[in-house]
Amino acid sequence: MASADKAVPASRRGDPWFDDGNIVLLSEDSSVAFKVHRDFLSRHSEVFKSMFELPQSSSEGEVLEGCQVVRMYDLPGELSNLIKALYDGTGPSSQERSLEHFLYTVGILRLSTKYFISRLRNEAIRHLTPPINDKSYPFVHPLHVLNVARENHVEIVIPSVMYFLSLYSLDDLLKADHLKLKVDHPSCPPSNLSSQDLQAYTLMFQYRITLILDFVRRTCGERVAAPGCQKAGACVKVFTRTSSRLSRSWKVRTGPLHFMVQVSDEIAEHPDVCGPCRRAFRQDVTAFREETWHNLPSIVGLSSWEELETSDLSQTTSPR
Repeated sequence: MASADKAVPASRRGDPWFDDGNIVLLSEDSSVAFKVHRDFLSRHSEVFKSMFELPQSSSEGEVLEGCQVVRMYDLPGELSNLIKALYDGTGPSSQERSLEHFLYTVGILRLSTKYFISRLRNEAIRHLTPPINDKSYPFVHPLHVLNVARENHVEIVIPSVMYFLSLYSLDDLLKADHLKLKVDHPSCPPSNLSSQDLQAYTLMFQYRITLILDFVRRTCGERVAAPGCQKAGACVKVFTRTSSRLSRSWKVRTGPLHFMVQVSDEIAEHPDVCGPCRRAFRQDVTAFREETWHNLPSIVGLSSWEELETSDLSQTTSPR
């Protein structure tokens, strides 16, 4: 038997709320209601369509504002952001880099994965994937990025975030007391390192140290004069001295990708290195960095970047 129609107080009306809507979504704790358009949401998600067609076990026959009620077991803020993103045709932006936008993206990824909304899921994944030239995630801790990726079955984020995570000591990660890990927000991912990721972290940490040593000793320390060297081999002495200095100055938290760029820029400005040797060194550094980036997925036991992209960003059905 259907329950009597009830009005929703203004204090419980969420954003968006459309007066001409024909279905009401109730958030996880029933504290916020969203009056929306059934057919519009159904066109964007087969899951929504199925939900709207099935009777609700806990609220069958419930009516609010003259509309069928569907209970959604989602956080009010995340549900609001998802619905607005669908109506507005927007979503996570790769140009936005802030804690607030990260938490927004977490919610969008979580619900777009749950309800199989490919466009928003892909946009969220791209936002969480840093380019090769980024030094790290500037506003959030990589452990939070890692855990939200694991939660939502996103593998393409794992290699790069594990690289940035390896810049932190294991002791710091296990303590989980970094300021960036003390975010108090309902959308924030967990701050713990799982046993699965502990192994991947260890492999990436070892790989990163090996890269630094290889770059310092081989790329810098074992150079020969480039064809057409204009300084009769004097350039080689600069590289030898640079290698010696770097071997004493690099730190355990040094990130090799950024470290290589710094050294390349330094050599480019060095008055005792000729043009041909500068260009040859920059080419070698670029090739080394590209090789490093290319190898990241295999270090943590994943497929190539191309396969990960096909799997995670060409997805139109359920995630793994």
